[in-house]
Amino acid sequence: ENMLYNNITEKILGMQDIEVKKVEENEKTIEIHAQLRRKEQKCPSCGCRTNVIHDYRKQTIKDIPSFGKNVLLHLNKRRYRCVKCQKRFYEANTFLAKYKRTTKRLVAYIINSLRKTCSFKSVAEEVNLSSTTVIRYFDTVSYSCRNLPDTLSIDEFKGNTGNEKYQCILTDPVNKTVIDILPKRHEYYLSHYFNKFSKDERNNVKYFVSDMWKPFANTASVWFKNATQIVDKYHWIRQVVWAFENVRKQEQLKFSKSHRIYFKHSRKLLIKHFSKLTDEQKQQVNIMLYASPTLSSAYSLKEDFFNILNSPDRSSAQSAMADWINYAYSSDIPQFQKCASTLVNWSNGILNSFSVTITNGFTEGCNNKIKVLKRNAFGFRNFNRFRNRILHIFA
Repeated sequence: ENMLYNNITEKILGMQDIEVKKVEENEKTIEIHAQLRRKEQKCPSCGCRTNVIHDYRKQTIKDIPSFGKNVLLHLNKRRYRCVKCQKRFYEANTFLAKYKRTTKRLVAYIINSLRKTCSFKSVAEEVNLSSTTVIRYFDTVSYSCRNLPDTLSIDEFKGNTGNEKYQCILTDPVNKTVIDILPKRHEYYLSHYFNKFSKDERNNVKYFVSDMWKPFANTASVWFKNATQIVDKYHWIRQVVWAFENVRKQEQLKFSKSHRIYFKHSRKLLIKHFSKLTDEQKQQVNIMLYASPTLSSAYSLKEDFFNILNSPDRSSAQSAMADWINYAYSSDIPQFQKCASTLVNWSNGILNSFSVTITNGFTEGCNNKIKVLKRNAFGFRNFNRFRNRILHIFA
């Protein structure tokens, strides 16, 4: 019966060859008094076998929380003496590393908990350790850069780490993996970084996806000559939305206060594609457009642009885009003339997005998760720790 009890206890604790002597429990803590089963030991100095006990020493060890309470293991450790070389040494165990006061599985639990977007402090409070100790355990984790994928996506995010406002993320949007996190987004740093990869590896990149940040496009032109550059759809579509919004803001200033507020509250209704509105909403839009001929022209430009998105291939999109750009230039609306110039400058990457259905959607999703991590941690000062934490979450 006692053997059965020990076997059950061993399975519950998840520790081999342990004998529980006593368990004490209060509101916050479970304290387990135990020792290892006595067995012959191998001397670490000469290799001889011995069963001679020199003395006992008690050690308090922290373990994984259980049943919402902190767990302390009071281990009565034996020191053996080698009969040949007189070496004194502690008995071997499988759950505690040398010189440590926490079990191996508690360290593994901490590192696994940090795969979430929680802070070091929240994990430290959960396992009854200091934040410094949790950080020290996590700093044993490190990630190297992966090989460049067939499709490389790049984007910046506001990290405010390592004396830089923006950091850079590299992903594989097809296989949904994060490749690396870079401390800077500047063109000179990107050139220095990609120069580390072999020419063959860079030439194997087929698609390079980015937003409308010029250093990204320049980097692709220099270091990924075989890759098709794709401008993410969200970023070039919002250029037109921004142009329309600027016209709306300009026009609503001409109205009375009540009309200004009405136009402001109706912004989502005006931005939405006309074909997706209900009959009642269409009537509301028509009334607003009737009040401003300039806004009506801008709305027509916006709607015509949205129709381009339905183009089945690159050639038809190119033709429709050229017609729209000419229409925008002749509209006498400065906001759309500026928008047309932007689309001309990025026309190659924009038209390539009609040939390939790859976007920066996965990368933007990663950025959102990074923002949650940064907010929960109230920011990171150490870039390497920030980088490893991000890669650990997406590993």
